[in-house]
Amino acid sequence: MTRFTPAELEAARDRLVPDVVADGLRVLFCGINPGLMTAATGHHFARPGNRFWPVLHLSGFTPRLLKPSEQGELLSYGLGITNVVARASARADELSAEEYREGGRLLSLKVERLRPRWLAVVGVTAYRVAFDERKAQVGPQERKFGDTRVWVLPNPSGLNAHWTAETMAEEFGRLRLAAAQT
Repeated sequence: MTRFTPAELEAARDRLVPDVVADGLRVLFCGINPGLMTAATGHHFARPGNRFWPVLHLSGFTPRLLKPSEQGELLSYGLGITNVVARASARADELSAEEYREGGRLLSLKVERLRPRWLAVVGVTAYRVAFDERKAQVGPQERKFGDTRVWVLPNPSGLNAHWTAETMAEEFGRLRLAAAQT
């Protein structure tokens, strides 16, 4: 992996990272917003401590562990990636509630256009703020966007110590099974 200087990472602040999407995906995974490493590389969930890629594999969504630079392969599995808030920041707590709500509004329009079977938001707090669902918990939600069902997953950031890779993989696996049945 390329090493970036602090100045190079800081230069990535506010950059946009292209979505990995197509019409009619099985699952569209939705991060909170790109981190600086993601923005610097152009690859989603690129920070080495982020557990998204290992958990995606452990849960059975991918037959092997993909590197962030291989994110385009997700489309062949009927999977994609987007974010609630498009702009990159060092930490999610740099985002305002207004940015989350506007991101939720834009995300709902994107989902209605792309029509994935499932929208999987990785981060319960982001989901709660973006969609004003204060009591939402990890798991399937009542909310739908057209025919798209919603599942909230734990945030795979290495900072989320409440969930291990194994327990996250169990929850991701629950979604994988549900997506296979719809």
